[in-house]
Amino acid sequence: MSEHQKQTAFLQQCLLYDDTVERQRLEENIVQLQRNERCLRRAVWVMAWLIALAMASLCYSAIFLTDHPQNMSQFFTQFISKVFCALGLGSLICLVSFVGLGVIFRKELDQRREECRRRAAKLLESRLGKPRSLGGAGPEISSEQSMA
Repeated sequence: MSEHQKQTAFLQQCLLYDDTVERQRLEENIVQLQRNERCLRRAVWVMAWLIALAMASLCYSAIFLTDHPQNMSQFFTQFISKVFCALGLGSLICLVSFVGLGVIFRKELDQRREECRRRAAKLLESRLGKPRSLGGAGPEISSEQSMA
């Protein structure tokens, strides 16, 4: 589990104490975005594998096949090479699109996490009161206390 996922899970756990419709809507949005992100990650891996397959088949064609088809078998082999070229190009285009969509999903998830932080802070403030200010760097320690 990544740090990003751990933080999101913690924020969701904090919001379980808030029993409002807004919290439920926010949680549903986060779950849907996480599901979309996982699905997109799998699609990116599939596209990467298809690109690798297409590249391997094109390298095979370039090394082991002759330039001009002398019979029907070689003609279909060149046709298959063109198919793998199209597969690789299509997969590359999809991969770039999926990565862009992943960036968009990540930004949306970050916005929802920020909304979770605001709601959690608001919930803590309503239950525990306003936090007191530390007034800078933290509590001051006198030189006598630090020596003891």
